[in-house]
Amino acid sequence: YSYDENIEREVKALADTIIEKIILDKLLPTGIDILSEEAGLIEGDQNSRLKFIIDPIDGTVNFVRGIAECSICIALFEEEKPIFGVIASYPSNEIAWGGKQLGSFLGSSKLEVSNIGESEKGLLCTGFPSRFKFEKKSLSSQIRLMSKFGKTRMLGSASQSLLKVAKGSAECYSEHKIMIWDVAAGIAIAEGAGASYILIPTPIAQSFDVMVSNNKLLMEIKGLIDER
Repeated sequence: YSYDENIEREVKALADTIIEKIILDKLLPTGIDILSEEAGLIEGDQNSRLKFIIDPIDGTVNFVRGIAECSICIALFEEEKPIFGVIASYPSNEIAWGGKQLGSFLGSSKLEVSNIGESEKGLLCTGFPSRFKFEKKSLSSQIRLMSKFGKTRMLGSASQSLLKVAKGSAECYSEHKIMIWDVAAGIAIAEGAGASYILIPTPIAQSFDVMVSNNKLLMEIKGLIDER
């Protein structure tokens, strides 16, 4: 693996491009637009509002260093709204899938968000993505958010964090300036499990401030993401 020359702290591995090619070979014949982390936007030959968003490996550092789970992620969006997502976890080989109109599942088991309604009793999944700026304002906002929750976990993979929300293992996921391909599939699955989400565009292309939580907590902590 190596660090990207253009993006500080961004790690790339040969496996990213190998997996991306396998996915693109399957999706390109559909003629639907594809947005991929490695290849960027590939315009299809259909006049469609649909778009695939893929991340060959979300959690590359986890993968190359053998730290924890990582994911292969594929999502289908209609314009800016998630319709369907699939997360293939490695090394557990579990498949999670679903969307708002379908419900969400881990294999054949239905996923549901937790019913914890007090943030101080809840668990937050968060992280510092490659494009996060360690500046006073952004760090202060992050600390305020983390202080609202009883516990905080950083899993090194946005999709795995979102999967924890969908499973009810965590109450909230939030990251600042995270790329859409890191979260697209996870947002679809979390929404299918009963979660709500906020996506706020940042000045970085394809980057968002993201918060996903069960419906009991999202509005309580929405102001913290707005302050960013």
